[in-house]
Amino acid sequence: MASTGAGVPQGPQPLPGVTHVVAVGSGKGGVGKTTVAVNLAVSLGKLGYRVGLIDADIYGPNVPMMLGVTRQPNVVGENRIEPILSHGVKFISVGLISPGDKPMVMRGPMLHQIIRQFLQQVEWGELDFLIVDLPPGTGDVVISLVQTVPLTGAVVVSTGSSVALQDARKALEMFHQVKVDVIGLVENMSQMTLPDGTVIDVFGAGGTERTAAQFGLEFLGAVELDPQIREGGDKGLPVSLAGPESKLGKDFYLIAERVAARAKELAAGSESVLEIS
Repeated sequence: MASTGAGVPQGPQPLPGVTHVVAVGSGKGGVGKTTVAVNLAVSLGKLGYRVGLIDADIYGPNVPMMLGVTRQPNVVGENRIEPILSHGVKFISVGLISPGDKPMVMRGPMLHQIIRQFLQQVEWGELDFLIVDLPPGTGDVVISLVQTVPLTGAVVVSTGSSVALQDARKALEMFHQVKVDVIGLVENMSQMTLPDGTVIDVFGAGGTERTAAQFGLEFLGAVELDPQIREGGDKGLPVSLAGPESKLGKDFYLIAERVAARAKELAAGSESVLEIS
């Protein structure tokens, strides 16, 4: 590993006590990426893992609302931040520091500084998974993230529509370019079941699964389009709180189990490569 003349290591550095860092991204907004990230984090916590969540969607920080928190985090020690604990998940968000309708107006260097602070100046403690909810698209935050900490992998969220999948493929290529393994794809807002039992493929059927197959990636699962999922997010009560046997929570738990299994496989592969080299 390269270092400066003063002996300070350069490049991404592992976070002490954090086993897996998993990014959740999408090629475009409006596909429910944060809903998936929040319910994934809660599901992993309910499965017995120690979980943290970084709301890195700086311009649209919705995690505090979805986890039902409005208070600001405490500052401990010298410029260290204590994450908020909600529903078993430790999390941090710009939305806690700049709540309400006040917009975050900033350039790339400021974004980079915030991401570094959220990673390195927050008292995360011992975590099995640190989930990072990325902003939509392929911008500066992703670059800042991979320059700061090694990622176990990334989850890409899309709907099944051709428009969303076109942008999801760009996200997949972005992760490839920055040398981040993709854990798999999630199809959000998949089918809608009407009161009479009729099932509607709102954004088309099978598109995300076919895209995963085209890229040789795992299809992690599909999440229904249901008003209760939206209501849970609006009220700060994610549907995954209802447990793995619940009608709407079961999809998120299945995705969480697959993410956990694949993350462990990728981490084991990386350790093998390091031992060989």
